Amino acid sequence: MLIVDSHLDIAHNALEWDRDLLQPIAEIREAEAGMAQKGRGMNVVNFAELRRGGIGLFFVTVHSRLASMGNRFPGVRTQDIAYARCKGELAYYRLMEARGVLRQIRDCAELDAHLVEWDNDPKTTPLGFVLSMEGADGIVAPEQVAEWWDEGLRIVSLCHYGVSAYSHGTQAPGGLTARGRPMLEALGAAGIILDVSHLAEQAFWEAMEVFNGPVVATHNCCRTLCDHDRQLDDRQIKTLAQRGGVIGTAMDVWMVSPLWDPAAMDNTGITLETVVDHVDHVCQLTENSRHAAIGTDLDGGFGKEQCPSDLDTIAGLRKIPAILERRGYSHADVSNIMHGNWLRMLHAAWR
Repeated sequence: MLIVDSHLDIAHNALEWDRDLLQPIAEIREAEAGMAQKGRGMNVVNFAELRRGGIGLFFVTVHSRLASMGNRFPGVRTQDIAYARCKGELAYYRLMEARGVLRQIRDCAELDAHLVEWDNDPKTTPLGFVLSMEGADGIVAPEQVAEWWDEGLRIVSLCHYGVSAYSHGTQAPGGLTARGRPMLEALGAAGIILDVSHLAEQAFWEAMEVFNGPVVATHNCCRTLCDHDRQLDDRQIKTLAQRGGVIGTAMDVWMVSPLWDPAAMDNTGITLETVVDHVDHVCQLTENSRHAAIGTDLDGGFGKEQCPSDLDTIAGLRKIPAILERRGYSHADVSNIMHGNWLRMLHAAWR
């Protein structure tokens, strides 16, 4: 079954973590053995494992955030620097396209053609990607949205941790900044999808009021199951569903389960079943399977030590359909969750 993953920091891993994602996963791990940084020698994503898992389409990020809140959340000094860093990450995707590893998807025609080719030849068809920006600091002003659209940028979130130029975000309570509304209006006018991931709660509701275009949450879990401001509460989930949105369930285990102990770094007892609890909660809350999906955030600053304990590489996403089926989900429901909801959302947004 085709799997669509709505959040992967591919270029970040290549440029910031100095990983050659063309190498086998074992060789990448071996090259990082002994490094002290969290996640080193424990990565779960490379191009071969994406293909082995049947993950033929995914949303990739470009990302650079402004430092905020007294540098509690480190970042760059200016938006000009953020713009340049995001362009550097885009250059990596362009190179992987030129080598035939990746293929950028920008519209319905390209999406449909890619799906046909992938279905016919998943072994050699380039891996498809949709370009997203995690935190909008890389867009210097609303006037620059058109330039990014021409680069194929199709999904944007306003912030990350702390406060961006446009909004308060994770662990930084507050609303949109004075520049937030003009940016949302420019994104909506361009046809770009708004990703509400990382929005502070007040900012979430303000954005819902201002933004009239498609809204999604690319990598979120449910606050009812794991209480933190990074997660979505039930009211937010229902509102996204009413707007036709889709929620990609993340797999960073601190977001998945309150059992995670960051001091012990012990993921025992947190498995893909625990992840599916969040998928199931969205489905039960919305009374259908049309708004829950997969948005792993794997290798998003962590590695296997902070993933579900029964997932060795991203190819392990193939285990999820069987878990859903054991819980009584039909084949149509499973197809919705694994790929159909994201494909339907893209088609609707791009029409």
